[in-house]
Amino acid sequence: MDREPEELQFMGFFGICNEAHKIILSWRRIFTQITLSLILPLSFVFLAHIQISDLIFTKITINEEALETTQMGSPSQDKILDRLSSEWTAFLLFKAAYLICVLVFALLSTSAVVYTIACIYTAKDLTYPKVISVVPKVWKRLMVTFLWNFIILLCYNTLAVTVIVLTLLLAGTGPAGALLLFFLAIAYGVGLVYISVVWHLASVVSVLEDVYGIQAMQKSKVLIRGKVGMACSIFLLINLALMAVNLLFARFVVHGSSLGVLPRITLGILFVFALSLLILVGLVMQTVIYFVCKSYHHENVDKSCLADHLEVYLGEYEPLKDRSVQLEQLYLKALKHTNLRKGNRTKVKFRNVSCTEKILPENSNKKIDLYVYVGDSDHLLEEI
Repeated sequence: MDREPEELQFMGFFGICNEAHKIILSWRRIFTQITLSLILPLSFVFLAHIQISDLIFTKITINEEALETTQMGSPSQDKILDRLSSEWTAFLLFKAAYLICVLVFALLSTSAVVYTIACIYTAKDLTYPKVISVVPKVWKRLMVTFLWNFIILLCYNTLAVTVIVLTLLLAGTGPAGALLLFFLAIAYGVGLVYISVVWHLASVVSVLEDVYGIQAMQKSKVLIRGKVGMACSIFLLINLALMAVNLLFARFVVHGSSLGVLPRITLGILFVFALSLLILVGLVMQTVIYFVCKSYHHENVDKSCLADHLEVYLGEYEPLKDRSVQLEQLYLKALKHTNLRKGNRTKVKFRNVSCTEKILPENSNKKIDLYVYVGDSDHLLEEI
């Protein structure tokens, strides 16, 4: 991220790809550590789920076929039904565990990569232990944003199903109805991609700004204006590559019994690393897109403010929760250190506060001007 903030707005599809490539290569050591500890387990769980699901479903299919040829009410039927019940229970429990693992590792990976790139952008000291210490504090914000995205997708899909059902009822299944369903499917796909892109950008907003959840989704929607085509193109490219890896894994590893055990294991390892690399590239690119969108809307990312925001996760900096409460505390400190007299109006410099003037409470007849400097707000620097 050696470009000036004003230059980022001119980056397009290939510029973002090139920037992501340079970031990963320049900081390959820490990205390798993040990949091995967080992204690699995510990829392993994702691909192992395909293999295990296929094994369970194969057993379920065999038992269902056997059930069709078994006499009703016989002891054999009871045994098959018991096996089917236990297999479906195992399948559902496995799916639940899989979804939890994928969600946790995905949020942790996103937290680590976004925080790392923000540190690179602000030229902060960056070490793997520091990143790992921050991740548990960041992923909770991402979880709230994810839950809001889930609610939005649930409503969107419910609306889509309702529209499709009404279309089938009103237009029927003839040529006109089929054509209408085709256009509805295209519109649904476009909307789904847009929601996904907004969510991915909102994940970055949740880490780098003070908002998360629905506010992060709204902020992401505003930021992406003017860059929707570019962001959607990158999203589709990454997801098509991920889909290709999944299909190749299913073809040559899950259903590639003719290849032998050793070649399938080798290919499986290669696919896990390929999927890990794609996920890393995707996370880096979505973070770069955030900075590009901020620059495009002339919302300059102040490096010092961003650095202070990042320090919050390390416990090195406590941000203002309520502006008036913080100013009130500063007034009391100024009153103590400067011995203001009745009717006086004095300017003092404090650190860590962003304000220009504070009118004191009704029970006070003094006014004081407060100015911002980066540092420790507990110390009065000077009286003007």
